[in-house]
Amino acid sequence: MSEPRTGPPIDDVEDAFSVYEVETDGDALRYYGTPRSSGRAVMQELWPVFRERGYEVRLTREYGEWVLIAEPIEMGIDGIPWTNVVLFVLTVVSTLFAGSIWYHLDPFSPEIVHAWPFTAAIMGVLGIHELGHYALSRYHRVDASLPYFIPIPSYIGTMGAVIKMKGQIPSRKALFDIGVAGPLAGLVATIVVTVIGLHLPPVTAPESLIGDPDAVGIELGYPPLLEGLAWLVDQPLRYEDPATSVNPVVIGGWVGMFVTFLNMLPVGQLDGGHILRAILGESHERIAAFVPAVLFALSAYLYYVRDVPGNAAFLWAFWGLLALLFSFVGSATPIDDRELGTGRIAVGALTIVLGLLCFTPVPIRIVG
Repeated sequence: MSEPRTGPPIDDVEDAFSVYEVETDGDALRYYGTPRSSGRAVMQELWPVFRERGYEVRLTREYGEWVLIAEPIEMGIDGIPWTNVVLFVLTVVSTLFAGSIWYHLDPFSPEIVHAWPFTAAIMGVLGIHELGHYALSRYHRVDASLPYFIPIPSYIGTMGAVIKMKGQIPSRKALFDIGVAGPLAGLVATIVVTVIGLHLPPVTAPESLIGDPDAVGIELGYPPLLEGLAWLVDQPLRYEDPATSVNPVVIGGWVGMFVTFLNMLPVGQLDGGHILRAILGESHERIAAFVPAVLFALSAYLYYVRDVPGNAAFLWAFWGLLALLFSFVGSATPIDDRELGTGRIAVGALTIVLGLLCFTPVPIRIVG
């Protein structure tokens, strides 16, 4: 049995995994053998060994044989990420279209470009949120993609943005840092955008829309964080004239808060799921199991007790279904599952509180 040319020597693997054959498969290495203990214990011992040699390793079973598959770690961007670029451009277009609605512009004319502050606000808060994840992924040497923006025809023009993490999470610390970096970075951007928007002039609907029985109105519910920022800078969120509303840049801040709250739901691969998994370990599943039920109950309460229109109440039913799906998929399992220190736990608790300040029972209501 020959030694691998680039991977860990067999002697460095033998204490945890008895090797009887090594194969080269392109750039990947395959160590066939028998685990000397549980799969998790083997990975905890061997993951750092392979990591030092520049490999990502996983233990699996193929055709009745145990095999360690080691693949070279690929960090950074290989070539032009065309998918990311195309989705970014499409989201710019979709948010310009949405922004034209808030500015009362004709979205099918060149004046749509005047909605750029709305687009800049939303793309900024979403992009900085995801770049927070990306930066900490790189710090912990976890391969991650650039943000994928998600365009969608709606009143905000997007369903947010995501990054894709590849490989395994080294430790609870890494899982926590990557999970918490997005909400904290995004909230900083959200607060800046909101304060700027509160100081910009409000917009007034044109006379042609005032009193039009066929006009559709959009009412936003303001979360405590937005209310608090408006009070702190002494700027109004509401106006006596019903045709006047806040500058659309404030709506960009509202989107940042709404996205932060949704991401902080403590289930599966959402940011809140990562943070709770890192803090509580495997026992986090006891809390995650209640999240879909709470969202379904909130939807029913709003619809049947508060008599909130279905387009607002059913939003939480939709997220209840998503939370149920995320729960089934499960959360990330770090290689090193040792507990976090008190400093990170305190930061996690603060982030959860900030996430709750971004919650409002009726985020958006369509009337008319």
